[in-house]
Amino acid sequence: MHALIIGAAGMIGRKLTAALAREGLGGSPVARLTLADVVAPAAPAGFAGRIDPVEIDIGAEGAAARLVADRPDAIFHLAAIVSGEAEDDFDKGYRINLDGTRWLYEAVRAIGGGYRPRVVFASSIAVFGAPFPPRIGDDFFTTPRTSYGTQKAIGELLLNDYSRRGIFDGVGIRLPTICIRPGAPNKAASGFFSGILREPLVGQPAVLPVDEDVRHWHASPRAAVGFLTRAATMDTDALGHRRVLNMPGLSATVAEQIEALRRVAGDRAVALIRREPDAKIAAMVAGWAQDFAPERALSLGFRAESSFDEIIRAHIEDELGGRLEAWE
Repeated sequence: MHALIIGAAGMIGRKLTAALAREGLGGSPVARLTLADVVAPAAPAGFAGRIDPVEIDIGAEGAAARLVADRPDAIFHLAAIVSGEAEDDFDKGYRINLDGTRWLYEAVRAIGGGYRPRVVFASSIAVFGAPFPPRIGDDFFTTPRTSYGTQKAIGELLLNDYSRRGIFDGVGIRLPTICIRPGAPNKAASGFFSGILREPLVGQPAVLPVDEDVRHWHASPRAAVGFLTRAATMDTDALGHRRVLNMPGLSATVAEQIEALRRVAGDRAVALIRREPDAKIAAMVAGWAQDFAPERALSLGFRAESSFDEIIRAHIEDELGGRLEAWE
């Protein structure tokens, strides 16, 4: 099994790489990992197979062809310019998020000769735009209100069409906002959802730019890796021509996040959250989806957390060694 991860240096990419190296894919060991990103991805510890780290810009013409030349069996397309940056830099967002995706699909098509890999495309709930029903079902239409959401929606349509024509076997997964994201903050407008938990858990202050009644749809990094591996191994006959799925998650308000933090880490952690309203971020968040009824994904075996306490404890286990040392 040869797996290609595009966006392997990112947070989810690193965790997916570690999971594939440790567990294989669909019961089969992964013998080769091609890890691509704009910076050279790190090799997973203890992996006995072949590793090819590739420093590459997926939005550059010819880059995708180089990555698929050796015909990987599974391709995970995670690379993207995140929401805030795509909104601020129109050209860069379209070059990476749209052109890079199409170059990848075209590179697979150019090989031909019966080559038909599984392609897993990481999409986003940003493909949806307000006004929303109380819960978004699997048949709700896509009307994105950001450039990032538009770029992802176009990538979904292309995935459906290239799969329909037998060029590859594609699955698109609309990821919830991933929380708690470890490491340094990125330029995603949604970054504060992680920041108001991640920083206080290690005794550092955090900024909350929106009201506490803001509600959003979340899943943990651990759940995201599970989504990706499930998408890579599932029977796609069950999808028909609707190749994109809304992933399961947890709908919660900021206030509910904070109360979960209080239950897990106490009042001292909550006291580190500083309210600093940001009208630009608040306006963007107001156009985001809040709750879903992802019945198709659930029926196909995709799973996520059921409480924010679970999400916080998963972060403590995976990133903090299972201990809240800042409070001990």
